[in-house]
Amino acid sequence: MRGAGAVRLAVFGFVLACVPANAAGDRALGEYLSAECTSCHQSSGKQVGGIPAIVGHPAEQFVALMNAYRQRQRDNQVMQAVAGKLSSEEIAALAAYYEGLKPNP
Repeated sequence: MRGAGAVRLAVFGFVLACVPANAAGDRALGEYLSAECTSCHQSSGKQVGGIPAIVGHPAEQFVALMNAYRQRQRDNQVMQAVAGKLSSEEIAALAAYYEGLKPNP
């Protein structure tokens, strides 16, 4: 039984290591996830071609907007698809990341 207990403890430790620490608002996770966002939204923080700037966007507003897209309350098929595949923790992480960025002049 001693060996099985050690194995369970090791598996539990591995599972904990795989769960992102404080995923809600985790800027490092947000930076990692931002690659898809920057394919349309400018990393400079400038609005281009009707695509809004998200750099420096307040986190609470960012989360509210993404949730509105997830719930199909805002009309944009691309954003509905993007927001629909993100978890609440991932949205919070993106919000924290983008809120912390400063637009380039």
